[in-house]
Amino acid sequence: MAFDVVAIGRTGVDIYPLDHGVGLEEVRTFEKFLGGSATNVAVAAARHGHDVALVSKVGPDAFGRFVRAEAARLGVDARYVGTLDGEPGRVPPTPVTFCEVHPPDDFPLSFYRYPTAPDLMIEPDELPLEAIREARIFWATVTGLSQEPSRAAHHAALAARDGRHPSVLDLDYRPMFWEDPRDAGAEIARALEQVSVAVGNREECEVAVGESDPHRAADALLERGLELAVVKQGPKGVLAATRDERVEVPTHPVDVVNGLGAGDAFGGALCHGLLLGWELERVLRFANVAGAIVASRLECSTAMPTEDEVLAALQTQEVAR
Repeated sequence: MAFDVVAIGRTGVDIYPLDHGVGLEEVRTFEKFLGGSATNVAVAAARHGHDVALVSKVGPDAFGRFVRAEAARLGVDARYVGTLDGEPGRVPPTPVTFCEVHPPDDFPLSFYRYPTAPDLMIEPDELPLEAIREARIFWATVTGLSQEPSRAAHHAALAARDGRHPSVLDLDYRPMFWEDPRDAGAEIARALEQVSVAVGNREECEVAVGESDPHRAADALLERGLELAVVKQGPKGVLAATRDERVEVPTHPVDVVNGLGAGDAFGGALCHGLLLGWELERVLRFANVAGAIVASRLECSTAMPTEDEVLAALQTQEVAR
């Protein structure tokens, strides 16, 4: 069976506070959710009705068991989520991530991925290359390029693609994950040669191609040979460009609770639109609203909307115009 989407990369557990507007030192109650950028994108695409698989790795611990079970519960095929060999406490644990919630625009993250994370320990010879090759969309992130052996695995996965279907690079650059952040530019440049779509915000585009202006960043990405460049501009909306078309759409207004999962919801919805062959503006509007819906909720993975929810919000947007 060929999957609609195969995503590779970060997975773990989000520990999010139920007390908002205070620092972690003052939080009394938390709730745990499935997390990790690639995992959230996989869940988002599955919520839109697609067959989705995740390629990742967890520790031999309770949180690792939670990741596998929760991914499956949310519609993601977890057969390629491996478990590190070894005893708990002797190998890296499944990562957890804490956040603070200070709406509308301050959500500090604390990553516990030390000394490294299992999802960065994927070996090239562990990859399900046939599933990656045949997927109608393959989704990878820049974080996966930050350390070996994950770096080699990501390049091997991208090299396995034959160009029949889109390969997407999420420019998800987080300097704290890089052993040497100066390597990022070269690794991203190498990956861009092997993908057809890139998605990132202005800061991530600057790391990738040296441009933060949305139109110049899109031009620079297209000059690398990409077919589609998507530049997210925060409150100014989003820009998407191909060689023949350029579309900008505004944000969808919501009362923000937690903005952390919005980009992953956008990514899953982008996959949905591309898989259905929608025109670019329709894809962008749909993905933008999907991201806004998740920003209005606390969690990421379990907050991902269905197509019906997004279409209802889009209809409300049209009526309000």
